[in-house]
Amino acid sequence: MIALIAEHPHAFWLSLGGLLLAAEMMGASGYLLWSGIAAVVTGLLVWVLPLNWEWQGVCFAVLTVISVWLWWRWLYRRRQRDTGAPKLNQRGNQLIGQIFVLDTALVNGRGNVRIGDSTWPVSAADDLPAGCRVQVIALEGITLRIRALGPHA
Repeated sequence: MIALIAEHPHAFWLSLGGLLLAAEMMGASGYLLWSGIAAVVTGLLVWVLPLNWEWQGVCFAVLTVISVWLWWRWLYRRRQRDTGAPKLNQRGNQLIGQIFVLDTALVNGRGNVRIGDSTWPVSAADDLPAGCRVQVIALEGITLRIRALGPHA
């Protein structure tokens, strides 16, 4: 067996890479992915360039460290850029841009609109009749600033 591996080292590295990637698919949470990829790349390099076993091991180790570092760096930048859900737990901000129908008329530009299971205070530049379609354009404290969509009576 050792003689076969010594004769075809690329087959060993490609097989090791395949086994590591298969083990990763069974639920290793990303730990074996980068070692598997490094083993496959090492196998491809050994196939093209005849390297002795010491350099094969060094190549595998260096590729594993580089791939893990690049992955960590990509994740770090992504986490810095993407904070997940920036409007999480900010229900009023989530409503900006949405369209609703007024249940009651606005008097002096103020009133309420029913959204889901709650009632929100709203304000507009003009008085609006009940049944008017409105769009939320801003949030002022807990009051939704709205504008009418289309003509209103």
